[in-house]
Amino acid sequence: MAFRSFRTRLRAFQQMRGDPPDPGFIADLEFLENRDLDLSVRLGALLAFNALLITIGTHPVSASPGSPLSLDAAGQTLLTLASLAALVPLAVSSWFVLKAMLLGEEFDNDALDGEALRQHLFAAFVRSIDAQGHLLNLAIRATLAGAVLTLVVWAVILWGKMA
Repeated sequence: MAFRSFRTRLRAFQQMRGDPPDPGFIADLEFLENRDLDLSVRLGALLAFNALLITIGTHPVSASPGSPLSLDAAGQTLLTLASLAALVPLAVSSWFVLKAMLLGEEFDNDALDGEALRQHLFAAFVRSIDAQGHLLNLAIRATLAGAVLTLVVWAVILWGKMA
């Protein structure tokens, strides 16, 4: 995808602002900005949660020998690989989150002005929010899958040590 400068959107916004913007336009813009901020907070929180889960998920491999969740990589190869495989959905989730955070509103001015330019700007903003929302949903599903797989592996490890 080609890099597009924010300058195009800024110039379009400045062109629209040439006339005093009506209160409806300002209200719509504030609504979109609040939704965008809400998504940014959720994406940041999920990224931090993924980092925590990845750290927790590596525990069986990095735990001191003899601890309840420790694995011997040479003797328990399958459980070690399963423990590491459970981290894959968490890494994928983090990739979805980062991709969503780096999304920008793609916008071409196309020499529009007035109400058409405003609608075009809103459409670009809404497309961006929809794409971020979709990626957030995928990231949440991947996080849940990774968390469940990690818990299953932990249960198998504990079952094997208690049995």
